[in-house]
Amino acid sequence: MAKEDQMTSTVEIGQLWIPDSLDADDAKDFLAAVEVSRRVRMQIWGTDDLAYTPLEKLLELGDPYERQVILVARVDGRIVGTVDIALPLADNMDLAEFTLDILPEFQRRGVGRQLLEAAEHFAKSEGRTMIMVDTNHPAESLRGGAEGQLVPGSGLGFVPLASREVDFARRTGYTLQHIEQFSSCALPLDSKLVAELEAEAEVANAGRYQVHHWTDRCPQQWLEAVAALENAAGEVVSERSETAEAEQQQLVFDAGVLRQAEDAAVAQGRRTVVTAVEHVASGRIVGLTTIGVLAQRQDVVFQDDTIVLQEHRGNKLGLLIKVANMQRLSEQFPDARVIYTWNAPENRYLLTVNKQLGFTTAGVTGLWQKELPNMGPRVTSSE
Repeated sequence: MAKEDQMTSTVEIGQLWIPDSLDADDAKDFLAAVEVSRRVRMQIWGTDDLAYTPLEKLLELGDPYERQVILVARVDGRIVGTVDIALPLADNMDLAEFTLDILPEFQRRGVGRQLLEAAEHFAKSEGRTMIMVDTNHPAESLRGGAEGQLVPGSGLGFVPLASREVDFARRTGYTLQHIEQFSSCALPLDSKLVAELEAEAEVANAGRYQVHHWTDRCPQQWLEAVAALENAAGEVVSERSETAEAEQQQLVFDAGVLRQAEDAAVAQGRRTVVTAVEHVASGRIVGLTTIGVLAQRQDVVFQDDTIVLQEHRGNKLGLLIKVANMQRLSEQFPDARVIYTWNAPENRYLLTVNKQLGFTTAGVTGLWQKELPNMGPRVTSSE
């Protein structure tokens, strides 16, 4: 969410046209909107690692599980702000997630408030009553005492009260619900560190477990087992935040759903590197971890789920599979130079594992929520 307060000149709000291709004559506005988001991430993090390239964003808009609508703000005909509205289609049908970006030189001028109000109106017209937004805070902004901290409803973590993003979210009626710790790790891992961590994990599991690897598509023999593991999300140690876990638990996984998700990822140009762990005695998959590789920038990768069944904790399986998967990643994608991850602060186990691997805190993301009045069922007419 961007930072605003004072009004600017006339702001025009409208829906962004999505071109068929980046080479199309009507792609200019789309490219300008993607550039707004890139510049905002440069401002926050000092890098555009977390920004979509135009092609990545265009491919992402084809996600079959989520409808995305982008509103843009124009000043004197120039696109100076965007709000990406994500509407889940498979579950959480009352939810809309906003990503609000305003060019640095147009922040604090009321552009963000107008965009946010337009997005809320659109969400209500779509029957969505629960809005989620986020604010992002680099590590250097987190210094200071407790008097400068805003703690979420979960009671864990904080965002800096001095942040204009925080002030904007509060003034527009949003409540801080959760914090996610944002961390990064340089790749490839040091070979000596890998050997030490592998030895530590092997001692703990004492040959009772075996790792398996795949990329993009789960082998048929493990498909049902992986679906069962995903369905056990409420019983696991997971890399996901509480919010993501709550959303995930509404889905019922089976082989067909997993194959559809794999197909969607491939269609969007994403690669997925997976390491799973089998409990040898039972032949059951009891944990897995995944890393996502971007279509256009294989130097930047993202840690996705890490899941270990509760009854198999205490065997350093999280460490075992994460080390193995990061090694596998570097073999397949040698250009990968950095991996990013988000973790809930209550997930002490995986935060400890990540620290062993060399992850350092890059900042935090605040997850904010607002409930909109229900407009009642939408009425459509037919002729």
